[in-house]
Amino acid sequence: MTSPREVLILEPDAEGHAQEWLQHLAEFVAADPTAAAISVVAPAPLCAALSRSMPIVADGRIRFIALTPRELKLCTHRSLSIAAFARWWTMRRYLARTGADSGFFLSIDLLCLPLALGLRAAGKPISGVLFRPSVHYRALGKYQPSSAERLRDLRKDLLYRLMLRNPSVRTVLSLDPFFPLHAESHYNHGVKVRPLPEPPIMVPSDGGAAPAVDFVPPGRVGLLLFGYLTERKGPLAVLDALRLLPTHIGRRTALLLAGRIDPTIHSAIKERCSTLAREQPELWLRIEDRWLDRAELAVLVERSDVVLAPYQRFVGSSGVLMWAARAGRPVLAQEYGLVGRLTRDHRLGAVADSSDPAHLAREIERMIVHGPRNFIDVPSAAAFAFSCTPYRFASTLLSSLSEGVTA
Repeated sequence: MTSPREVLILEPDAEGHAQEWLQHLAEFVAADPTAAAISVVAPAPLCAALSRSMPIVADGRIRFIALTPRELKLCTHRSLSIAAFARWWTMRRYLARTGADSGFFLSIDLLCLPLALGLRAAGKPISGVLFRPSVHYRALGKYQPSSAERLRDLRKDLLYRLMLRNPSVRTVLSLDPFFPLHAESHYNHGVKVRPLPEPPIMVPSDGGAAPAVDFVPPGRVGLLLFGYLTERKGPLAVLDALRLLPTHIGRRTALLLAGRIDPTIHSAIKERCSTLAREQPELWLRIEDRWLDRAELAVLVERSDVVLAPYQRFVGSSGVLMWAARAGRPVLAQEYGLVGRLTRDHRLGAVADSSDPAHLAREIERMIVHGPRNFIDVPSAAAFAFSCTPYRFASTLLSSLSEGVTA
């Protein structure tokens, strides 16, 4: 296989990691004249934000193409099947229009269905990043799947097997470092799956940035749960767990929920906070229900004593682990799946059955009694956090598009 002269990258989602990842790729291409040129097809606001930060030397080798409103609507449709086929069709159209040699999906999970059906893209090779493999979770640790999870894994296993058979699929990059070995040993074309080191979270320095809340109050252990707070992130389980703490532990505890709260759980959060005010009156609890910028989050993580990642059987990795490890703060994470395995392997903190408030409460009490610092191996956490540079991430991703594979 020859190296592509131009790679077309499709990313309809403007939130989350997209801007940061595309920034890494663009900076790599700008710095290396031998790297393939890239065309980024993305929402107009994301294209505008990336264009403003591009070096002059990148002119002609990096271009941004804004999705039309109709394309964006279809590619982000609530029906995952509609969104999947819309993304495949959009990739096909832009590959033909731009003449790019190769197509890349920043997230290929949705594309498993059309690619498993054998659909191709204008005769061009296709690659992408797979975020949510779970078919190998039995090998990661304790795993007792529900009937719904067993059905999900069977469906994924079939789709992965068929997708990798598609001749158009060149490389599937996995952020889960354990999945490529599973794929190679279980699928005929599993050698197409390669590991991709997750890039570090880049926090811009803003010397004047400071949180609006005085966190952590003196004499307390500060627990921080941040991000877009959905039920899956575990805020309800944490609030239920705090009710179960002994009173003398409650008076030593401070919890900050920092981030926009999903409207669907607003009333449940409010109800649990009222209950806590009655049953744990000496516990310190604050909620910052708003978007926080990265510099502000960095300050909060630095001030915290424990970073919470009590996901509810979440599949995949989590940037929260990186945030905590970079700051040398222990996490209290779900024991399930990749998050639990990474926490144990790199000694990032403690794990718990986060779907069980009683189990979560016991781990919170244990961390407060014994001291949060005794639950993290700081050198190991630092090695985990800094094991990947933006350069290594971008070079691994782009080089994978020109590597030949043998099935």
